[in-house]
Amino acid sequence: MQHHPDTTPEIPPGCPAHGNVALYGPQFGSDIEGTYEYLRSLGPIAPVDIAPEVEVELVTSYDTALTILQDPTTFVRDSRRWNALNEGRVPPDSPALPMMGYRPNALFADGARHARLRQAVTESLATINELQLVRQVQHSAGYLISSFGARGQADLMADYAGPLPLLVFSELFGCPAEIGDRVIAGISGIFEGTPGADEILGAALMELIALKRRSPGADLTTRLMVHPAQLTDEEVLHQLVTLLSGGTAPLTAAIGTATALYLSEDWSQGLSVEDAVAQTLWKYPPIANYAAHYPTHDVDLGGKTLRAGDPVLISFAAANNDPRLAVHREQLSSKAHLAFGAGPHACPAKDPAVMIVISAVEALLNRLHDVETRIAFKSLAWSEGPWSRSLVTVPIRFTPPPALAATPVTPQAAEAVRPSASPAAPAAPRLAHAAHHAKAGLFSRFLAWTRGE
Repeated sequence: MQHHPDTTPEIPPGCPAHGNVALYGPQFGSDIEGTYEYLRSLGPIAPVDIAPEVEVELVTSYDTALTILQDPTTFVRDSRRWNALNEGRVPPDSPALPMMGYRPNALFADGARHARLRQAVTESLATINELQLVRQVQHSAGYLISSFGARGQADLMADYAGPLPLLVFSELFGCPAEIGDRVIAGISGIFEGTPGADEILGAALMELIALKRRSPGADLTTRLMVHPAQLTDEEVLHQLVTLLSGGTAPLTAAIGTATALYLSEDWSQGLSVEDAVAQTLWKYPPIANYAAHYPTHDVDLGGKTLRAGDPVLISFAAANNDPRLAVHREQLSSKAHLAFGAGPHACPAKDPAVMIVISAVEALLNRLHDVETRIAFKSLAWSEGPWSRSLVTVPIRFTPPPALAATPVTPQAAEAVRPSASPAAPAAPRLAHAAHHAKAGLFSRFLAWTRGE
């Protein structure tokens, strides 16, 4: 649809029940910016359907978003206050529940409990060695590129941006091979809607915690467990889940978008990877719509009354691109975007997250010198869900690096080492080890590659 500043934005399709704009599905995915433009025409806050039969108030104004994010007394995060859920008006199988339903972690906590959990997470993250983190990203990148580099083409999202954060987090958590495989299978399954994925992830993490009780290590899991806040094993479990779910998918989105943007024909020559990442965080924030808040009492804000216990979500994507910012955007800090939230619940891992994204993009560019996208950036498809601003697929092509091109890999062998591949028979004896490790999970194959097996 076409939008002109001197005309009223076209009305996007709404929910048949009450006319709200649906923030999901093909119509939304095909015109995301147009949808936000229309919602802004309704005011700084507008009702939307975040999922079938799930209505929320969506904040599209930067200033209004800051007002809510920085007022933890009036707007709390504990979703057990959610009126519609408590009254049975949210379908039990709603895709909104895994994202908005209560979990005993810092994300859904308020007051003293939130402060205690957040301190444990923040101070544990602060112990991460930056140089070691960069090396972990580069090492993971090297493994992934080795698995598709000989082909001369790949899907940036599925082959690189998707698995890379999973490998990095498995290392940060101190996972042994088999537990790492199940952690990756569990968190991937949750995002893909695989039945039983929650149970797989929970069991794997509890096994990891039990292991670290017996044999502590220099890893993030151990640091959480020995923190002075004295988290219980269940609390450690839920903080690890939060770090995984809040880190892996957004990092995938950011790595994919920043790389595609950097390679875009519209990207000005001379701008750095850091510029591409900053532009991504401003214009295409990986977490698009989230951070449900619940007013503790009826509040008049943005020209409307927000009822106590009704969810108010922040559209980081719309707020970051609020036209009102254009007047003073140049005076704002380059980090004034809301991609990591703001206020007491702002993402505690924003510095390592940015470091991972920058390192991942640079690693790909350094190893694949002539890499280019096969589809123009403006023609790439975005995911149709409300939560993440992520590209669906980004086909890339490149000249295979000499070390990989010198040893041709048959299609069967290429699939054997590809992260998402099923086991395949080797085409030659020298590739037997690749086929053997394909039977293991992604993290086992990565560790075996690291050991030179």
